[in-house]
Order: sequence, then structure tokens, then C-alpha cells
Amino acid sequence: MKLIDSFGRVHTSVRISVTDRCNIRCFYCMPEFGAEFAPRESLLSFEEITRLTRLLVNRLGIRDVRITGGEPLVRRDLPVLIQQIAAIDGLKDLSLTTNGILLAEQAQSLRDAGLRRLNISLDTLDADVFKEIARRDGLEKTIEGIDAAIDAGFDSIKLNSLAIAGVTEAEIARLVRFAMDRSITIRFIEFMPLDADREWSRGNVLSGDRILEILKSNFGDIAPIIRSDPSAPAEDFLVGGGTVGIIRSVTQPFCGACNRIRVTADGSIRNCLFANEETPLRDLMRAGADEEELIRQIQASVANKKASHGMDSDSFDPPERPMYSIGG
Repeated sequence: MKLIDSFGRVHTSVRISVTDRCNIRCFYCMPEFGAEFAPRESLLSFEEITRLTRLLVNRLGIRDVRITGGEPLVRRDLPVLIQQIAAIDGLKDLSLTTNGILLAEQAQSLRDAGLRRLNISLDTLDADVFKEIARRDGLEKTIEGIDAAIDAGFDSIKLNSLAIAGVTEAEIARLVRFAMDRSITIRFIEFMPLDADREWSRGNVLSGDRILEILKSNFGDIAPIIRSDPSAPAEDFLVGGGTVGIIRSVTQPFCGACNRIRVTADGSIRNCLFANEETPLRDLMRAGADEEELIRQIQASVANKKASHGMDSDSFDPPERPMYSIGG
């Protein structure tokens, strides 16, 4: 079976959140104080996550799994889960997104457990700016985590930098050189309306076009790299001997090629990051639902996926859940 929506998009990738908790409070994701977290008993157990992942891979054609949070590395004994998922027959790719603060202590154990790729958030190389964004300290630990991941020998490490107008312009050149010095890729992601404070506006978005202008002014000519995977969200460019990606999630949405679904930490399927509906599976699983019932629920969720996230519409309504609760 395949997961196909009403627009013919085949879904082969899932992002699975293992926690809504985080050790920093980035303004584009979480409130500085008073974040509301799901009760721990409401989160899917490792066994439930593995069961659901096995179903998605073996019965529904999912091939790529990305582990997210919150911050996934705050979930205790995470390498145990990684090992369980990595052992699933038919899984082609297993990756994880992290802020990197706890990565220095866990990189090797995650790699040994079967994790192959990492995306690490890095918005700035200035400690003061980091604290303004994250509302906590942590830049030094993040850099230590990046270097530990390189030493651990992951197949791929990418840095993710949120592109925020008035903040990121001054960071771009330094971040690109930082990535080049370590022979890893950096990607700039347009700021999306997923902040818990609901203060996002289009004026906060540093566009992909503007990023390209800044890259050209600092590094000279740049050359686009033809995408080998049309569902990949990033446009990649050769810049000064390295690779830089740009994800234009706001100014040039790539919904038409989307192949992703999401599982929240408390066990709901979301067919889009910006969906205002979701399909709860946790209670069904705990009540003894068999595979066929779970498959029907997942297929129905994907079948109802909209043509796009609708961010360019006057009637756009951001999801009730903020980013940390949905899963990155």
C-alpha cells in the first residue's frame, strides 16, 4: 500500500516527535515562560513509537524517518529508540533534528545505535544574539555538539538557520564560512508562522531572494545545483566551494511535491505542518486497535490533506499548536 492524498502525492517520509519539551526557549517556537507540556504518561512509549513506525514502513510505504521534538535529546535513553527503529526492515533513512546542546554527550551513542544523519539548528555565532533568540545560553555547547557529531562520523550533518529579517542578514557570511570550515552544508529556512507568541508577520521573513543577494555580495558568483529529489524542500547552491541550501517555505512554497506526514509526541497524525486537524492514534493503540484500524485512520488523514498550507491566503489561520508541540 501507498499513502496517497487526493492530489496524487505519495507520502514516503514521516517526522516523529518524541517530546514537546526543550532546553531552550527560541522566540520563533516557544514562549519564554509558561510553556504547556503534555503529561509524560500521554507521550507515546518507545514501544508504541516503534510499533507505529514499523506499520508505516512495512505496510504504508514510508521510507524516511526523522526524529524530532521539542528537543529530542532531552528524551531519556533516546539511543534505545534509535536502535529499535534502525532495525526495521525496509527503512531507508533515519535522521534526527536537534539544537545540539546535548549532542556532545550523545553523538557517539546515537551513531552507534544506527542514526545516520543529523540536522542541527544554528542561527548565530554570536553568544549575545544566541541568548536573544533562544532566551537561554547555549552557543558554546551547540558548537561542541556539532564538532562531536563530525568526530562521530555521521553520514550527513546539516546546519539549519532560521532566516529572520533584522537578525540573520549579519549572520549569513559567518555561518556559511563556519560550515565550509567543517565541510558541512548549511541551510537557511524562511521564518514561518509557528511561534507560540503569535507575533509573526511577513515583515519578519528574510526571503530566499534576499539571502541569495547577500551570498553573492560576500562570495561572488553562485551556482544552483539541480535537485535529484523533487520533494526535497531545499534549493542547493555552490557557494565559495561549499553547499548552501535555501528553503523558501513562505515565498515559494513547495507543497505540490510534499511527501511528508507527522506524528506528534502524544500520538496524533498530522498531514501537514500547518494543519488545523489531526488524527489521534494513541488511545486507539492503547485500547488494542489492530493494524487494519490504524491503517484506515492514517490513510483517511492523508486523503484529507489540503493542496497547500495556505499561507499565501487572506484566510490563512496558523495551527493552534505551536511548533514545539507539533514537532519540528
